[in-house]
Amino acid sequence: MQGILEQDKSLAEFTSWKVGGPAKQVYQPADLRDLQHFLKNLDKDEPLLWLGLGSNTLVRDGGFDGTVIVTQGRLKNIEQIDKQQVRAEAGVGCAQAARFCARLDLSGIEFLAGVPGTIGGALAMNAGCFGGETWDHVAFVETINRQGDILQRQPNEYSIAYRTVKPFPDEWFVAAVFNLQPGEKAISLASIRELLDRRAATQPTGDPSCGSVFKNPPNDHSARLIETCGLKGHMIGGAQVSPKHANFIINEANASARDIESLIDFIQTTVKQQHGVELEHEVCIIGVE
Repeated sequence: MQGILEQDKSLAEFTSWKVGGPAKQVYQPADLRDLQHFLKNLDKDEPLLWLGLGSNTLVRDGGFDGTVIVTQGRLKNIEQIDKQQVRAEAGVGCAQAARFCARLDLSGIEFLAGVPGTIGGALAMNAGCFGGETWDHVAFVETINRQGDILQRQPNEYSIAYRTVKPFPDEWFVAAVFNLQPGEKAISLASIRELLDRRAATQPTGDPSCGSVFKNPPNDHSARLIETCGLKGHMIGGAQVSPKHANFIINEANASARDIESLIDFIQTTVKQQHGVELEHEVCIIGVE
């Protein structure tokens, strides 16, 4: 094994909310081959949690009693493999992938520049923004199972919906090949800059958050519902509904995971009482309270 393996490691440094208790062990693979070796030698009953940027995950204060595999900055290869196809591993940042394709005069995934996560996370939740969704551009994916086998799967093998992808049991995304269209570098890069400017103007990009907390209900927006309840700026402990965008919760003052989860629950209850709408959170809540 050539990667990094640490015992009883806090997960706060691996999540964008900067909260989370310790994991029994945290493993950062050197590369895909190293990851295969690690999984082949891991107990088949060991609980596993995969983290990329940790931007769609709330790890509770009690931590995770198992192994956390961190891919951010690890599974980082990205390459053009065909005239209009690019392969990106799970740890590649979404914004990095968008720029990489743009510089090759390839268009289609510029919107990924606005997704605060990695390719692995984008695949796992069908991430999207500004009208684009990840799986609309996937040619095929590569996954890994507990035995360390690399498999290739087609999009039609998955049940894919808004912010939802039903995975195969004990199988995780390690790479994707994207179908792209011919484009112009200058136009694509300008589009990416515009997306990032819009995101900075409307979202709390400089504060610790997970991205959007709640899925948008049909024909409405969670942010609108939360804001009309008067919850912008509302705090529980160190967690705050962002004054800039109501569908973001920020770690304003050394929040605990419990503070954040309590605020999530409070928002859901308030919106249900005032609007009759049950908000569904898109953030994954994991671990021991």
